Amino acid sequence: MVAVPTTGLADDVLPLIRSRGDLYRWSAANAHGYDMHQAIDILEQDTVAGPAERYAVTHKALTSAIKVIARADDSSGIIGDACRRLLDLHPRIAAAAQIKPSKLIDWMIKFQFDDSDVDYFELDIAAYAPALGAEGVSAYRNRLAEIEASLGPRPSREDRWQSSNSHAWFTLDWNAKRLAVLDRDIDAIIRTHVRDRKVAAWFTDTAEAFEEIGEYALAIDWARQATEFGLGHQSVTASRYWIKLLETHRPADVRAARLFLFRRWPNSSTATELHRAAGDDWPIYRDEAMAALSRQPYDAVTFILRALGDARAAWQLAHDLCLDDDHGWAALVEEYEKIDRLAVLPVHERLVRNTLTNTGAEHYRRAAVRLARMRTLAADTTEAANVDELITELREEHKRRPRLQQEFTRVGLP
Repeated sequence: MVAVPTTGLADDVLPLIRSRGDLYRWSAANAHGYDMHQAIDILEQDTVAGPAERYAVTHKALTSAIKVIARADDSSGIIGDACRRLLDLHPRIAAAAQIKPSKLIDWMIKFQFDDSDVDYFELDIAAYAPALGAEGVSAYRNRLAEIEASLGPRPSREDRWQSSNSHAWFTLDWNAKRLAVLDRDIDAIIRTHVRDRKVAAWFTDTAEAFEEIGEYALAIDWARQATEFGLGHQSVTASRYWIKLLETHRPADVRAARLFLFRRWPNSSTATELHRAAGDDWPIYRDEAMAALSRQPYDAVTFILRALGDARAAWQLAHDLCLDDDHGWAALVEEYEKIDRLAVLPVHERLVRNTLTNTGAEHYRRAAVRLARMRTLAADTTEAANVDELITELREEHKRRPRLQQEFTRVGLP
């Protein structure tokens, strides 16, 4: 066996990946995770080592990284992100190094089906296809078929989690999805991605697969179906993806889509996007939008204040609709005080009193800061004495809250 010439890349990379420390401590795991990312930066930026050496170091780094995460508190996800970077790098370097397909396939099968360290990372056959070549991909399919045959009858999706081979079935299904994308097989993509059509996210998965292979019309259609699936968060997420596709590939359709989304989810966010898309034609949609938003005072006021930038109109609307949301009022008085600094004082007082219905340093601090703001607004006016009187009243009312007294004093309240 011919030795691979080395440049010292392993010495620069592997010590930063490996660790014998106590990585069950969150802070230690995070610190080591940053070291791992530094190591991967070195790998990605290396221009000295040859392909064979780069592959050898990358492969060892990936093996070690999997062992590291298996015994680490990676609740921050830093080590997991490092592992994913290595998993993304590995097939590209394998192709450059012209690794023997049979050797690569053996490792891919072992990593996915036999390794016991962790089982929550997948390999992407589509990414490995350039390294494997057509014959290698065919051989890989055969290995998957052998594994599936060895598992016996395929359990239903409902029963799969109770199967002793649940991980193997999941891995086979994942590979079927990625092979469908690699084959650019439209029917197979639909079958493997949308499955039984019971989950909105699966429609989005289908759309993303079609975008990956450049079938943008199909991607747009499936993203729309995901959006129309229901009113839950998965459909909301799908709607953002649908709009992104339209903005890139069918910009003329964006306005109609924005109108559809506003009617489906009438809130300040969708109204803002509709306003942006409508441009000079906003008056066409204004009455419908305001009628829908008026049923939700917070959204109506927020839209007028933020999207239209009309603090006067927002102030009037907040009173007309009897806005009862403290966050909405807090944002509103911040802008309206520039127009009428004394008019906002009663709202500030109400917000202070509402804040002090809760105990705790953070609530006391927020109330103190708001009272200090009231003193600034009322300075040199007839309201100044009233504000100081309010502060005196609150100090007396809450005299058994020493931390409140401290926070009031800290910001210079009398």
